[in-house]
Amino acid sequence: MSNPSGAYAVTGDELRQLIERAEQLEAEKKDITEQEKELFAEAKGRGYDTKVMKKLIVLRKRKPDEISEEEAILEMYKAALGMA
Repeated sequence: MSNPSGAYAVTGDELRQLIERAEQLEAEKKDITEQEKELFAEAKGRGYDTKVMKKLIVLRKRKPDEISEEEAILEMYKAALGMA
C-alpha cells in the first residue's frame, strides 16, 4: 500500500490488537472502580467519614509545603469572612 503522506499504514491485525488491549484496560478500570466502591462502603460501615478519607488521599499526593501554603491562605480567607 503506497503512502505518500508518510502516515502509518493500518493493518487489521495490529488494529485489532490495539482495540483488544484498550478493551482489556477498560474492563480492568471498571473492576478497580468497583473494588474502590466496596472499600469505601466497608470504611463507611465501620464508621469512617469517606469524604474525609478521600480528601486525605488527595493530600497525601501533595508536597507538605503546598499544603501548608494552601491552609494558611484558607485561614486568612476564613478570617476575612468572619469564619475563624
